[in-house]
Amino acid sequence: MRRLRSALLLLPPLLLLLLLLLPSPAAPARPGFPARGSRGPGGSPGRRLAPGAGQPGGAGAAGFCKSRPLDLVFIIDSSRSVRPLEFTKVKTFVSRIIDTLDIGPADTRVAVVNYASTVNIEFHLQTHLDKPSLQRAVGQIAPLSTGTMSGLAIQTAMEKAFTVEAGARAPGSHIPKVAIIVTDGRPQDRVNEVAARARAAGIELYAVGVDRADRASLRMMASEPLDEHVFYVETYGVIEKLSSRFQETFCASDPCMLGTHGCQHVCVSDGNGRHHCECSQGYSLNADKKTCSAIDKCALNTHGCEHICVNDRAGSYHCECHEGYALKEDRKACAVQDQCALGTHGCQHICVNDRAGSYHCECYEGYSLNQDNKTCSVRDKCALGSHGCQHICVSDGAASYHCDCHTGFTLNEDKKTCSAIQEARSLISTKDACGCEATLAFQNKAVSYLQRLNTKNILSGSLSA
Repeated sequence: MRRLRSALLLLPPLLLLLLLLLPSPAAPARPGFPARGSRGPGGSPGRRLAPGAGQPGGAGAAGFCKSRPLDLVFIIDSSRSVRPLEFTKVKTFVSRIIDTLDIGPADTRVAVVNYASTVNIEFHLQTHLDKPSLQRAVGQIAPLSTGTMSGLAIQTAMEKAFTVEAGARAPGSHIPKVAIIVTDGRPQDRVNEVAARARAAGIELYAVGVDRADRASLRMMASEPLDEHVFYVETYGVIEKLSSRFQETFCASDPCMLGTHGCQHVCVSDGNGRHHCECSQGYSLNADKKTCSAIDKCALNTHGCEHICVNDRAGSYHCECHEGYALKEDRKACAVQDQCALGTHGCQHICVNDRAGSYHCECYEGYSLNQDNKTCSVRDKCALGSHGCQHICVSDGAASYHCDCHTGFTLNEDKKTCSAIQEARSLISTKDACGCEATLAFQNKAVSYLQRLNTKNILSGSLSA
């Protein structure tokens, strides 16, 4: 009997302990929004929180998970609808997410954009690069005023917070750009257009709605898939519980996420912590299975170039043609090029096409080709036909000449035209002066005799009449 009484006395504490150990039932999910405790909003399929994450110390303490490097910007609504105590809850939510991240210049960098009717960047990505100073800065953020300009806040984050000058990593670093917007109201500007531009710029948007938040606006702001990027809680009192969801999202449990893979180009996760390396197009994996070398496509002889294959830097190639040929539209075959028709031959006189798509220069008659095989020099000015001689052109060398006349003609004073020689001049010899005088005397006598004879004939005629 005494033992039974002792057992009955121990029963209430045991029942109380049992009730404490049983898990509380999960709250039902709101239509269209993920329930707390369901699959996390991670980007990669199969990404799950590593063993030990969620326990004291988080993922980093367990040694199974390290947060992947991010450029993370919190965009928090501090309009008048958010009471001071509620705003403190928001800051605690931000601090708890920061607490699960690896903060540093080479790890995650954090900025905060505070907004209401105006927008204020509390600090940039490069301002606080260690966790203690970052959390102190979050604790000092003060609420603003009325208004809910969510679109303006996203635009400010896109144009001023996510810039290299403000501390964001360059696109070539492949560091994700992530924004988490927390609001309890309806945007008073055109948030859908601004959010679309931000997503197009490569910013991954998470939307967290509280209490009176407009559900449709949350969906317009967030990235796809919506069930992984849109969250809703009834009150600010439970918003802190979402921090574990983002811890799971930002956890990297494989070498590709951790950045310890050593792949020169591309790391591919195979699951269960395994990975392999691949190369960009135009490259092949080396024997070490990590580094890559450009593929010599010309050496493979699969290029299809008719004449010449030229390797490019990026592991690709292009085709070229021999001199005198031009590349066809297919960029592989070559066609004979009419160099003379192109007008680029440089021949001074005549361009002659050859069969092989080449050419040579020739000169007009009377000219000869110079040693440069392009220009011409006068060879015989008489042959040019521009000498001006009336009868005969006599060449005196490569660049001079003189004129001459046919037999019976003499060269005039202009040294070009000719005149006929008189027959009488050919009969008179200036060397025989006596013969010339005798001839003149004979002519005088003959003239006198003919005159007397003519007079005598005239008189005889008169007498007979």
